Amino acid sequence: MDAFQDHYPENVAHCYGCGHLNEHGHQIKTVWDGDETVTRFKPEPYHTSVPGYAYGGLIASLIDCHCTGTASAAMYKQEGRSHDSLPAFRFVTGSLHVDFLKPTPLEGELVIRGRIKEIKGRKVVVEATVYSGDVATARGEVVAVQMPESFGQ
Repeated sequence: MDAFQDHYPENVAHCYGCGHLNEHGHQIKTVWDGDETVTRFKPEPYHTSVPGYAYGGLIASLIDCHCTGTASAAMYKQEGRSHDSLPAFRFVTGSLHVDFLKPTPLEGELVIRGRIKEIKGRKVVVEATVYSGDVATARGEVVAVQMPESFGQ
């Protein structure tokens, strides 16, 4: 299944967290899983805060980009459009709130699951939870705001 981010137009595909054109970034890939969205990410040793645990900024950036990608996908779904149709739905972060529930281990894969809380005009509110194995380590909420078509040009 294609990830949402695979369909981002070139002018908005450079984001450090989700841009497939940023060779130094996370390049996360998000897909639908029923009514939720899911991203899988393997932290690298350089993502450390203290030995064995991930840096909180990494966790926040994963939640941020997972949620803005989810907002985009939700708008396409609501409009009954494919992800490669134009004009593109792309979102920026209006607000980001993260609660760190437990330290997030560097070992293993992280799974970020999101769900749409609200769609209202050009604003989408998305909730996400980060899991390491079966343990929720962080929870966040993003208010994503639709970018104007001219943004990034």
